[in-house]
Amino acid sequence: VQLAESGGGLVQPEDSLRLSCEASGETFDLYAVAWFRQAPGKEREFVAALRWSPLYTFYADSVKGRFTISGDKAKNMVYLEMNNLEPEDTAVFYCAAHSGGYYYYSDSRTYQYWGQGIQVTVSS
Repeated sequence: VQLAESGGGLVQPEDSLRLSCEASGETFDLYAVAWFRQAPGKEREFVAALRWSPLYTFYADSVKGRFTISGDKAKNMVYLEMNNLEPEDTAVFYCAAHSGGYYYYSDSRTYQYWGQGIQVTVSS
């Protein structure tokens, strides 16, 4: 499975941005997908996750109410809609996917596949 992020960039505070993640390869058995981020000098942190069946979403407290994760399994696409962005959201955002075994939505170690990451910068 290969994951490719797109949609990042430089925005101003309170702006919106939508990240996309396209999965390719043997995607039929993917159980869940997620977004993580890593700010300079900080550890990678969980942002949001989507479990396909039964469909359910999970969010970090820091983004709840501002970010929305969604997906189209038929198109192998996952999205992260980010609203009311803050400078503290500046980070490299990574798409991740889980295909089996032990799973906990916010634990990065349970995701087998990762994209290369995309920069999101929030600055005035």
